[in-house]
Amino acid sequence: MIHPPQPPAWNLRKAPLLAAAIIRLALLTAVLLHSGPAALTRPDTQSYLLPGRNLLFHAAFAANGLPEILRTPGYPLFLALATLAGPIPAALIQILLSVLSVALVARLASQVFATGPTAGGRRQLAPPQVAAWLFAFEPLSVLYSILLLPETLFLCLFLLALERLTLFLRTPKLPALAVAGLALAATTFVRPVTCYLPIPLALGLFLALRRTPSLRVKAPAILLLSTLPWLALWQFRNRVETGFSGFSAIPTQNLYFYTAAEVTARLQHQSLAQVQTQLGYPTDQDFLAQHPEAANFSQSQRLAFMQAAALQTLRSHPGIALRAYLAGSLRTAFNPGAAVLLSLFNAPIPESVFARERDQNPLSAWLWLARNRPLPTALMAALTLFLAALYALSICGLIRSPAPRASLCFLLGVAFYFLAVSGGAAGIARLRLPVMPILCLLAAAGLPQRNPAEN
Repeated sequence: MIHPPQPPAWNLRKAPLLAAAIIRLALLTAVLLHSGPAALTRPDTQSYLLPGRNLLFHAAFAANGLPEILRTPGYPLFLALATLAGPIPAALIQILLSVLSVALVARLASQVFATGPTAGGRRQLAPPQVAAWLFAFEPLSVLYSILLLPETLFLCLFLLALERLTLFLRTPKLPALAVAGLALAATTFVRPVTCYLPIPLALGLFLALRRTPSLRVKAPAILLLSTLPWLALWQFRNRVETGFSGFSAIPTQNLYFYTAAEVTARLQHQSLAQVQTQLGYPTDQDFLAQHPEAANFSQSQRLAFMQAAALQTLRSHPGIALRAYLAGSLRTAFNPGAAVLLSLFNAPIPESVFARERDQNPLSAWLWLARNRPLPTALMAALTLFLAALYALSICGLIRSPAPRASLCFLLGVAFYFLAVSGGAAGIARLRLPVMPILCLLAAAGLPQRNPAEN
């Protein structure tokens, strides 16, 4: 039997990258034509840019005359450099990083799955290429590639860490594990959400290498030694300059203004926004207006005050706190993220659909939106179907995949880690972005594969 000519390997490998670049550039062009460069920034953007410029031009990571402890220096410095020529070049650089992330997804999949590309003499898409195609069109990745927020840089560095880690699991090369640790440290300086991840990863390595005694202690040690000292240095800086010994103050602020505030809102039958206002959110001036006794507090004393108040609320109502936190994790896992996309085009949608989902039954929020905003509802439905399909195919991939159990356990553990730390009122769709490459990878294995005997 004569088979048609095989497509060049370049097409199979690079076509997803080209498609990823085209769709991201198309979104950027559409947003610029419709809304202008200002749409590329979000309320949080300035909180990264100000300390980043102070670090770049004055060698001091500070904001408003005080050492900066809310943000870590990774993304602020990147943003300060990238925006020297304006927001549009910064968005283009992030698009480049997003395309690189698509390539890293393919490499990660190639470490996890067998990639045999041919069947009966005819070239087929292997799981790495399928995973790259899925991630090229993954909505959150496309959306946040143009927004001046840390998600894209964070994801690129994190995928590098995952790719090196899975390479070590397949071919135990300690230098790859050291690179994974350094990439994980860099990731944490971009977004501190991975601050606690090295410990469970090291524990996972210890368990996975039970049949390799020579590496069982050495591998976790290399991962931790290439990650934790860098994080400890930043904690030391915070301690010396402010008295605050944590890596970032963001978890404390979220605990006070989101997690504990949501518990209070449920108890008092108020909206989250109302309780946050009563607590003094979002500015320092608002906080001092509600808590004048804190006027002479240092940064560390203010954070200690917020942490103590938040923990007291949570300990007094553990059942409500747990339900609220789990609801936030579910919102992170299943919210399609359409509201942010619509906001780029000034679509007529309520200021916060997420607020309705927090303060009402999610079904009621959807029904309200369907009656009052049919076009946004259609977009949300489409994105929800895409997400549901990824979850369904991922489950199939877990069942069908011949991938090594250790690699699958690591990927699943990482996915659950991000969902676990993204609960409560602060849980929104963008926090799910690190999970999406894993879903695309598993979904690629869950798609029906042609049997070579059928050709």
